[in-house]
Amino acid sequence: MSDFRLEVFYTVARRLSFTKAASALFITQPAVTKHIYELEQQYNNKLFERKGNKIQLTRAGELLLSHTESLFAVYRNIDFDMNALVHKEEGLLHLGASSTISNYVIAPLLAGFRQKFPAIRLNLINGNTEQIEKSLLEKEIELGIVEGKSKNQEISYTEFIRDELVLVCGKNHPLAGKNELLPGALLENSFVIREQGSGTLEVIEHALKNTGIKMSDLKIELQLGSTESIKSYLMYADCLAFISIHALHKELQSGSLRIIDVTGLNIERSFYFIHLQGKLDGLSEIFMRQASLLYNLK
Repeated sequence: MSDFRLEVFYTVARRLSFTKAASALFITQPAVTKHIYELEQQYNNKLFERKGNKIQLTRAGELLLSHTESLFAVYRNIDFDMNALVHKEEGLLHLGASSTISNYVIAPLLAGFRQKFPAIRLNLINGNTEQIEKSLLEKEIELGIVEGKSKNQEISYTEFIRDELVLVCGKNHPLAGKNELLPGALLENSFVIREQGSGTLEVIEHALKNTGIKMSDLKIELQLGSTESIKSYLMYADCLAFISIHALHKELQSGSLRIIDVTGLNIERSFYFIHLQGKLDGLSEIFMRQASLLYNLK
């Protein structure tokens, strides 16, 4: 329904590259240039300017991008509402999921959703919680699932499922035979943790404060960018880590990793659906409803 020239503009604006936009849209670069030129003539404004080998949006380009994002959201809602009249749910839903959810939680949800709604296409991007929230604010996705809850007033949070972070070590670690530790013993051991911006790291920091321990008090041996890399590292190093229980099924079955309880330390959190404040678009609403049914939520 939308003006194809706006689709071309939007793609260039998101990638800041005429070449990448041409590849994404399966058209030639001269065709991209032609469409952008026609828009600039129509609005009597330059939309992009060159900075060396790169391009960036002009003020007019930024304004047009904002209106284009709003327009595309309207088109998505029109398509959904009109299709719903004939009981026909279809369209494209852009999703984002933070790392733990993407790797260990969302796969059965995506598969079940596709079976029930084969005409709805799903596009999933991964990242840490901070990156997924940024993608939502920049309207690269319509719906996200993240591991934490920030205080951004532009984002609406809806609880999805509960999670627990547990203290874990490799089977050859000196503490592998221990059932429980006092909080003070954490200071005597080395840790491997997630990168800054991770929702997991933020929850751990908050929980440790209740025991009088700061993250800066711990001996941090290494920061890694994924739970999988942390699990692998624990198998070869005398380190500890806090990991989501959802991520440990295979390792606990095989015995390669062990859980150690910490007296008085219970690290629970929620996974949240996130969307921009305001009316939820139709496809996002369907996805959230099916997720709730799958996990037997109200």
